[in-house]
Amino acid sequence: QVRLVETGGDLVQPGGSLRLSCAASGSIFSINAMGWYRQAPGKQRELVATITSGGTTNYADSVKDRFTISRDNAKNTVYLQMNSLKPEDTAVYYCNADVRRAWNSGTYYNYWGQGTQVTVSS
Repeated sequence: QVRLVETGGDLVQPGGSLRLSCAASGSIFSINAMGWYRQAPGKQRELVATITSGGTTNYADSVKDRFTISRDNAKNTVYLQMNSLKPEDTAVYYCNADVRRAWNSGTYYNYWGQGTQVTVSS
């Protein structure tokens, strides 16, 4: 099996910064895309940012120029640096990854972490 564990969520004041981490472990041969999604109370889960194994990134318009996604392929870990945080960034942030579990199988499986709470409030 594969497990994704997010860390770094916290309570922060508007204008502040946080760095989220998500480490993947278990039966992993390789990971293709990794990403961050978020879900605010009463709202649907939405994409925040994604990054391919080659480093190509994609961001939601609402976080461009404030958030930066990166990854360490050797550690199977993805990061989300969040700057200039706003109250509307308050949500549970989820990590997502497309994982190839074996060298002899070309199938990628999609996994989610359990989420980490980010609260932006004064």
